[in-house]
Amino acid sequence: MNFVGICLDTFRADVIGKDKKLSFVETPNLDAFAKEGVTFDRAFGEGQPTLQIRRAFYTGCRSFPWRYNFDRRGHWHHAAGWHKIPPHQDTLAEILLARGYNTGLVADVYHMFKPAMNYWRGFVNYEFIRGQESDNWKPGSPKLIEEQIKRHVKEPINWRKHSTLVQYLLNNKDRKSEEDYLVARVMRTAADRLEGMKDTKPFFLWVEAFDPHEPWDPPTEYADKYCPDYTGRDYIMPGAAWENEPATEEEIERIKALYYGEVTFVDKWVGHLLKKIDDLGLRDDTLVMVLSDHGTQVYDDGGFGKGGNNLRAYNTGIVWHVRHPDGPTGHHVPGFVQSHDVMPTILNLLDVPCDVDGQNVWPLVTGEIDGIRDHVVIGWAGWANGPAVGHASVRDDEWNYAVAVGQEDKSPKLYRIADDPEEKENVIDAHPDVVAKQRKRIEAVLNQPIPSQQIEVCDPAPSPIAEYMKHKAPE
Repeated sequence: MNFVGICLDTFRADVIGKDKKLSFVETPNLDAFAKEGVTFDRAFGEGQPTLQIRRAFYTGCRSFPWRYNFDRRGHWHHAAGWHKIPPHQDTLAEILLARGYNTGLVADVYHMFKPAMNYWRGFVNYEFIRGQESDNWKPGSPKLIEEQIKRHVKEPINWRKHSTLVQYLLNNKDRKSEEDYLVARVMRTAADRLEGMKDTKPFFLWVEAFDPHEPWDPPTEYADKYCPDYTGRDYIMPGAAWENEPATEEEIERIKALYYGEVTFVDKWVGHLLKKIDDLGLRDDTLVMVLSDHGTQVYDDGGFGKGGNNLRAYNTGIVWHVRHPDGPTGHHVPGFVQSHDVMPTILNLLDVPCDVDGQNVWPLVTGEIDGIRDHVVIGWAGWANGPAVGHASVRDDEWNYAVAVGQEDKSPKLYRIADDPEEKENVIDAHPDVVAKQRKRIEAVLNQPIPSQQIEVCDPAPSPIAEYMKHKAPE
């Protein structure tokens, strides 16, 4: 059996399907895909954000707690776990390549391709689609995009502060149509790869789309679906709306619409790839999986973005849908599953044995078992120089407890999910017994008390793009 995996960055799990908080966002292709297969309703990361969770997807090994001190020179993010795949951990692609699979990767998640990274290990062919965010791809004076950036930030322009946006706009200044947008380029390239792989079965194709990660920059008409008749700036990097003065209500609604529009745009191009699978006659012998690495806050609690200080479900939950040629269809799994379960589940479905940290969760689908765990522990790395820091959450049927690890936490949180499903009220002072129990669960994963002293050190290094902007920013 063949395999196609599609991983979307910053795609909230409460979008796809009916009766979800964001189900009003139009995702017809992913909605249809979910109905054709299995949905894991309580899927969460185990170590987040971007690279940490992809290591778990690729290896089945936990990335949290953080414990590796690899060379990070050439990176311009410094966070615990933000490094290459450890050499002793076998990857999905390597294992399947050894069993005769034609392995391919198409991705625009530029962090995977930075110096000292190795996320393409085991892929016979891989294609890096360049241009996302601060990917230092196309050089040029910021003056080349001066008129364009005025549509996205307040004036006077703080060029150094908006260096990421400057690079993104330089990378994408020559777009002429929808097909030139990055998610379209990724999905079109992946569809082309399928054309070449269809006669070299079995094949394993993994597709990584950085969208709908910021910048939230869909073609204008997609945002207009959710916020029509808007005439102001499009703050595709949400924080820019608060520069110098607070954002207005109208600006906030437009930023929300930019995310919703980006999601709808991503859905369109994921649909392009899913259609290609059908057009090539691959549906009957191809396992297809759609995943995300985490979600994001879309003004749910008065802000935008994600991070370790906000480990609510809309941030830590992940998309996990599976379409198996033999079914079942329209099936929902209520049990807790996590990102490091993805790899062993794929291998089991392809009849390949493995022994890793994660578990094969397909018995939850077949009804052989009711659950594989009664709680999940989720680590979220902090951006820092020096000793590893971050936060962790432990979630069960009734509670979500979130606390800093690696440093003292002056504002830990406890939400009683049973009574407060949107996790609005911090009830930590009223339940010391619950806090003690949940804290021990995190400490069991850390194998030490909180605050932990993990060996990983996030070595300091200046951002190349920031250094570039110091010299190139207009006066």
